Amino acid sequence: MDAFVPHRGAMSWLDRLVEVGAEHAVAEATLRPDHLLVRDGGLSPSTGVEYMAQTVAAWAGAQRRAAEGAPTIGFLLGTRRYTCERDRFRVGETLCIRVQRLFQADNGLGQFEAQIEIGSECVARAHLNVFGPDDPAAFLRGETPT
Repeated sequence: MDAFVPHRGAMSWLDRLVEVGAEHAVAEATLRPDHLLVRDGGLSPSTGVEYMAQTVAAWAGAQRRAAEGAPTIGFLLGTRRYTCERDRFRVGETLCIRVQRLFQADNGLGQFEAQIEIGSECVARAHLNVFGPDDPAAFLRGETPT
C-alpha cells in the first residue's frame, strides 16, 4: 500500500488495493490482533470512518501515480450519515471497503460515498468530505495558492 497511501507503520490499516478506477476504489483489510486499536477482540465501529478515509487516500494516490506523481497527504473534513450495523469489527474479519467519488472541485474539495462489507453484507455506510490540496505542505504552512 506504500505506493498509494502516505500512511506508514501502525497507521497504515489497508492490506491491499483490489480495484481502482477513475471514480472508485475497492480495498481490503483483515483485522489482526496486533492492530493498534484492538480492544476485547475487536475495533470500535467508529474506526470504519478511518478505513473509508484510507481507501479514499488510496484512490487519490492511484490517481496521482497514474499522472506520474507521488501520493500526498489529504484531509478528512467530515463525515455525513455514518451508520454501522455492528457493535464492533472483530479480529479475523476481512473488511471490503468501497468508495465512489461523487464530486471533486478544482480546489481539491471532494465528496465520496463509502461502504464497508464483510462477506456479502454491507455493515457500514457514509459520505466523506475530503480536501486534497495540490501542495499540502504549503497549505499546512498557511500559504494560499497564487
